[in-house]
Amino acid sequence: MKRNLSSSLTLYFKVLLPSLGISFFSIGVISAFLGNDSRASAAPPTFFLFAAWILGTAFLYWFCARLKSVSIDGEFLHVSNYLKEIAIPLSNIYFVTENKWVNIHPVTIHLRTPSEFGNKITFMPKTRLFPFFGSHPVVKELKALPNVEKWDLDL
Repeated sequence: MKRNLSSSLTLYFKVLLPSLGISFFSIGVISAFLGNDSRASAAPPTFFLFAAWILGTAFLYWFCARLKSVSIDGEFLHVSNYLKEIAIPLSNIYFVTENKWVNIHPVTIHLRTPSEFGNKITFMPKTRLFPFFGSHPVVKELKALPNVEKWDLDL
């Protein structure tokens, strides 16, 4: 029986947040370009808005679009990008890391051999009451699996 390791908010962070964020910021940048009035000295230069738009889009894509939905059973890690689901043998997990400094605590599963989604699977674990006190329980659970390296590389 599969047990979900990912947060129920994963779809929101993967699809809705980047779509809305990029769309609204794009509208703001386009309106700044179209409505550029040389008398408006308080408005930031459009070049800086354009650069911020590019950097913000890249960050949202890198941070959010790579998130996957992850569940586990006795033999496999089931990974989905909401269009496709694959099963990765638990023996293919090399080591597990967690970024404790980002509020969603993304967990990255590094694989011994690449899967259809690459050699790293990043997911957002379920939220917990006191997130700043130690590693997320799902990280400890994944590190306890046989054949998983016990490196302490958490950020």
